[in-house]
Amino acid sequence: MIKTPLRILLVEDNEADVLITRRNLQKLIENPTIEVVEDLSSCKQKLINFIPDLVISDYNLPTCTGLEVMQLVQARSPGLPFIFLTGTVHDEELAANTILAGASGFILKKHMSQLEEKLKPLLNKVVFMMSEKQDVRERLRQNKIAINQIYDYLDNLKADNKEQKENINKIKGTIRDINLWKNGDDSEA
Repeated sequence: MIKTPLRILLVEDNEADVLITRRNLQKLIENPTIEVVEDLSSCKQKLINFIPDLVISDYNLPTCTGLEVMQLVQARSPGLPFIFLTGTVHDEELAANTILAGASGFILKKHMSQLEEKLKPLLNKVVFMMSEKQDVRERLRQNKIAINQIYDYLDNLKADNKEQKENINKIKGTIRDINLWKNGDDSEA
């Protein structure tokens, strides 16, 4: 059993699959925190305020595709592990393409009875990549939440004129530069 507490964002619209996935994750992880959403807007809000360690997403959702979810995740949190868990993709080429597009893993729902076995190596990889101590990870998470909320606020701010728009972009640039300097890269922006 994985002792490291993991924060998991599950993007899934089928309640039965949510229950099965949640149960299997709880078998593998001692105290997981699992948030469930089923659309891009809710996913974006969780990326801003929840800051998951891992995203698991269905491929076909009512209002979007799993690829759109993955693109959103990659744009908001580059390098965040992303696993597809889907029943509608039977094409091996498409599965390979999702991995090439940046997914960390791909599990077909027809293997739900073996989900625990299939998820275990992927989760172990996530934990291995999270080598920072818990308190450092939590401080980074809180800083990232604050930065994401500032970006979200600035994105939603209605700029009435060109000067205001330029000032907003300068503020964003300054925040990005400070974040790059503090972290040595842009993976936390």
